[in-house]
Amino acid sequence: MKGLHLVVLVGLAACNHIKLYNNCPYTVWPGIQGIPGKGQPERGGFVLEARRTHILNMAPNWSGKIWARTHCDESGYCKTGDCRNRIQCNGAGGFPPHSLVEITFGVRGLDFYDVSLVEGFNVPIQIEPTDGFRKTIGGRFDCKPAGCHADLNSSPFISHFRYRSLCLNSICPKQLAVKSGRNTIACMSACLKFNTNEYCCRGLSSEYCNSSLWPINYPGIFERACPDAYSYPYDDGTSVFTCQGDPATNYRLVFCP
Repeated sequence: MKGLHLVVLVGLAACNHIKLYNNCPYTVWPGIQGIPGKGQPERGGFVLEARRTHILNMAPNWSGKIWARTHCDESGYCKTGDCRNRIQCNGAGGFPPHSLVEITFGVRGLDFYDVSLVEGFNVPIQIEPTDGFRKTIGGRFDCKPAGCHADLNSSPFISHFRYRSLCLNSICPKQLAVKSGRNTIACMSACLKFNTNEYCCRGLSSEYCNSSLWPINYPGIFERACPDAYSYPYDDGTSVFTCQGDPATNYRLVFCP
């Protein structure tokens, strides 16, 4: 029995924990989608009320996405990030636009993680390692926070000091805005809105998928507001973070950091 207890304890110690914080002044419904074969923690979703936390226990080789859904009703339908009209997504992805975290644990001892706005934006979001790691190469992308702090849904007339310096650079263009009444609740990507080969980088290599050459550089708006997040495909060079577990890294994921 002692040997069995030891095995169990070692197994638990090797797991990764992600503690979710909802710092938003409203409820969010986290969605979770593991890639095929990696499992669906919490059956893919749950309710997280304002100012509440929730801990996810993840397998050491898990890989997938975590995002926030907003404006959900009792039936499970959400106006942003919806996953087939249900609270527990059970393997279904979120319908864009939504901001999301992508994370892969334990690839040759490294975790890879990023915040992506490739499928649009709905909620500011950040992920960062908290413990159980050791830095290897140092620098900007080694065990550092990744995220998007700016609120792309905000108005340029917001006067609160926290947002005053961000407003002019973090507004969703009206062509991409998703509205609920008069309020912007999400911001589409150019690919989702216009569905052209150019805006979606279809058939293009990283060399030729360059948003600065597009008719309108919509990702540039995202990039200026959230420089540590993916803004369009092939934006790897400024967006992918890594961290080496020692033995397994734990993370903090914050909605509305």
